[in-house]
Formats: sequence, C-alpha cells, structure tokens
Amino acid sequence: MPALNSFLDKVVAQIINPIILLLAACAFVVFLWGVFEFVAHAGDETKRSEGKKAIMWGLIGLVIIFGAYGIINIALGTFGINPISK
Repeated sequence: MPALNSFLDKVVAQIINPIILLLAACAFVVFLWGVFEFVAHAGDETKRSEGKKAIMWGLIGLVIIFGAYGIINIALGTFGINPISK
C-alpha cells in the first residue's frame, strides 16, 4: 500500500495541482474579462449583459474549481494520503 500512496501523491502533485491551477486561472480571467466588459461598455446594454454573463460564469467556474479542490483534499485525507499542499 505504501507504493500506491506514493504514486497517488506524485499524481496529485504533478498532474492534479497544475490542472486545478490552470482551470482556476482561466475562470479568473473570464471573471476579469466580464468586469472589463461591464465597466468599459457601461452605455451599451448588450455589452453590459455579456459582461454580466462572463462575471457569472467566471464565478461559477471558481466555485466549482475550489469545490473540487476541497473534495479532493477530503478524499485524500480519508484514505490517509497527504492533502494537496504543494
């Protein structure tokens, strides 16, 4: 079992963490783009609604990503593997 724990620890550190970081960065960029659209085109209602949608989807993405991060940490703790800390 120690070999499996070591393998899973490496998979989490080398694959899962970068994927979570990349997806969180993408969701944050979508959120920032929505804020920019909302503020820069304050007079145009269609651009404002596009900005609102981008803000909403960016926030939903961030909630999903950080929720997945939390669920992964709970699962790892349940099986006695070190939580994500790297």
